[in-house]
Amino acid sequence: MNDGLAKALNTQMNFEFYSAHVYLAMAAYCSGESLDGFANFFTVQAEEERFHAMKIYKFLNDRRQRATLEALPEPKNEYASMLDVFEHGYSHEKQNTKKFYALADLATDEREHATIYFLKWFIDEQVEEESLFDNIIQKLKRIEKDSNAFYSLDAEFASRSFTPPAE
Repeated sequence: MNDGLAKALNTQMNFEFYSAHVYLAMAAYCSGESLDGFANFFTVQAEEERFHAMKIYKFLNDRRQRATLEALPEPKNEYASMLDVFEHGYSHEKQNTKKFYALADLATDEREHATIYFLKWFIDEQVEEESLFDNIIQKLKRIEKDSNAFYSLDAEFASRSFTPPAE
């Protein structure tokens, strides 16, 4: 693996840690609004992002490359509504997808087959992430002012958990 690809993977690893930071800030916002199910949704999302970061960390080490950590920017902490929170999360996931596509393009240009194979898992994951956020946004738009449906969704998210996928 050349230095440019290793640097790009490090940048992505740090973005994954930042993503966890973003989702934890969203969880804190939800907690502040007494929406514990939504807070749990984003806490689980943060755990997933840390898992993704550590997956890249391990891959770099396995390839005898050094993982380097950077400072994290401050995430957005205030939102206008739950819909605003999920729209921001969806936008963040689309940005992350573009980053993984660029990484895959770089790995392909370098003919770095182990990295190409490694990145396929993340690209598949991004399809799921974007779909998840889009579906929730559509639900939130449909229930708009139906408080019973809104709190039902909050209760549904309270049971969400993260189980790392088998390697």
